[in-house]
Amino acid sequence: MAPLSMDPRPLNADERAVLEHILSAEFVGASQLRSQLELTEVIAVWGPGSVSVDLQVREPCEHAALSEALVPVDAQVHDPSGAYVGEVLVWTDRGATLAALEFAWVTDEMPASLPAVVKGRLSRPA
Repeated sequence: MAPLSMDPRPLNADERAVLEHILSAEFVGASQLRSQLELTEVIAVWGPGSVSVDLQVREPCEHAALSEALVPVDAQVHDPSGAYVGEVLVWTDRGATLAALEFAWVTDEMPASLPAVVKGRLSRPA
């Protein structure tokens, strides 16, 4: 399914919190990607009811130099009982700018919200 385009909007509080959490990890290009947060807008959702979104970063911005499109952070999501329910992936445009925020879930139902950052970990309510 093709993403559903929308008028650009700022990151909402949940999107920003998840991105800040993932980008707080230290890796090559992390500081440049963190500096892009103030310039990042949501330009599409991945489908009706999806919390996964496409992003664009307004120029001028400091570009990262990641060797791959996927941000190299293991961002697993667990429910309150500790069960693995998915992971959050942050994608870049050719390793330079933030391009997408994806909640890849392994449960039967699509999540209605992004996971919360609880005690330094991503957690999804039961």
